[in-house]
Amino acid sequence: MLKMPMPKIYGFILILAIMVACKAPLDSDSQAPKSKALPTAYMMKGDSLSSKALPWRRFFSFDSTLSSLIDSALRNNLDLKIAMQRVEMARSQVVLTKGIRAPDLSVGLGTGIRRIGKYTMDGVGNYDTKFSPNLNSKQTIPDPLSDFTIGFQSNWEIDVWGKLKSKKTAALNRFLSSENGRNLVLSNLVSEVATAYFELRAMDYELIVLRENLVLQQNALDIVIVQKETELATELGVEIMQAQLLSSKEKEVQIIQWIIESENVLSMLLGQFPNPISRKGNFLSDSTPILLPIGIPSDLLRQRPDILQAENDIRAAKADVASARTAFYPSLNLGTSLGYQAFSAALLLENPASMVYNAIGGITAPLLNRRVIKAQLLNAKAEQQQAYFKYQKTIILAFTEVYNSVKQIENFGKRSDLKREEVAVLRNAIGTSSDLFRTARANYLEVVNAQKNALMSQLELAELKKLQFKAVVDLYIALGGGWR
Repeated sequence: MLKMPMPKIYGFILILAIMVACKAPLDSDSQAPKSKALPTAYMMKGDSLSSKALPWRRFFSFDSTLSSLIDSALRNNLDLKIAMQRVEMARSQVVLTKGIRAPDLSVGLGTGIRRIGKYTMDGVGNYDTKFSPNLNSKQTIPDPLSDFTIGFQSNWEIDVWGKLKSKKTAALNRFLSSENGRNLVLSNLVSEVATAYFELRAMDYELIVLRENLVLQQNALDIVIVQKETELATELGVEIMQAQLLSSKEKEVQIIQWIIESENVLSMLLGQFPNPISRKGNFLSDSTPILLPIGIPSDLLRQRPDILQAENDIRAAKADVASARTAFYPSLNLGTSLGYQAFSAALLLENPASMVYNAIGGITAPLLNRRVIKAQLLNAKAEQQQAYFKYQKTIILAFTEVYNSVKQIENFGKRSDLKREEVAVLRNAIGTSSDLFRTARANYLEVVNAQKNALMSQLELAELKKLQFKAVVDLYIALGGGWR
């Protein structure tokens, strides 16, 4: 029976051990969850088939003041500047991995000095050299020993399993994700500026309405004071009228404070210190912008920056899993160096005597204690699953936001029309109650109620108008067009 030499047996065992060690864990749960299918339409009828979202400048062209504010915010907003720096950080990672699969090459120049003890192995060898029969001044080792080097060095990890390619893919997709994240911040910024602007204009209108009612309430108070002097009214009527007037004046101060705070919020969005904000006049005279073509739900996948960001996160996570899996496989590294080395600067460039070169290649693979790379692989898989779930959630959220905004615009319009009719009726009631009060055919409570109801209905109309504008802005953002 033939016996295999022991060195060969050891070599065979070593190869088997490396093959076992390089085996990656089985992927029992690596399949991505199935994406939820989008409905074919937002509603049963009325969906437009257009997939183009208007740029924000065209959409807000009906108000040049608002367009100017948005322009200023896009130039100066600090949150947007922070998002831009995140993009630059991600871009630097792309640059870092751009040449990750190519060999690196460096040049070096070095010098040093060393003294060797006489009673060491090196010291004895150096001492013995002096008695060598081939004695030569260039071969005699000085004491202390100087060292001069100049040359090139190169290291190259050959990407056999695609590990470095996966890292490059992950970095690229994270960069694209950061760009879409920047677009999402920009989109939200456009929305916040427009919403704050319409809220500010709504409060301007509320202040105008309140001051008009203050005039009416003062007139009613003057009348009841005169009637009291002629004994047609009582002190109770005067007190109730005065209380209503004081309540309205307190409300006026409150609205003025709200306007100041809203201007400060808008100033912060513009990246500036608190400042008065210029705006247009009568809020109710503005017509609601023409509704956007909402398109079909699949348009969201191409237009919304948060969905595009989630897609890039999925691709990056997938590349991370591939890179983590290749950590179980052997890695092949090549290293070379070429240059000159001598113990004297005068001899450094002697050719070929001072020339040195080196070439080495090696294969390394994890053998024991692989728990770290297993944990890294499990973590990468969990992040991939998380990215898929986040993507599905973002799609459902996008669909819901569009659906809600469309319904809000429709119903706020109906409510505003009905509220306008109510305002007209109640304003007439103020005049009617005042005329009846002057002729003693109505009491002061009826006048107070008529004024109070008219004021409340006008304030509610302003609120509905503001919410209608906000719903239009929300729809525009929900469709993904706000960042263009």
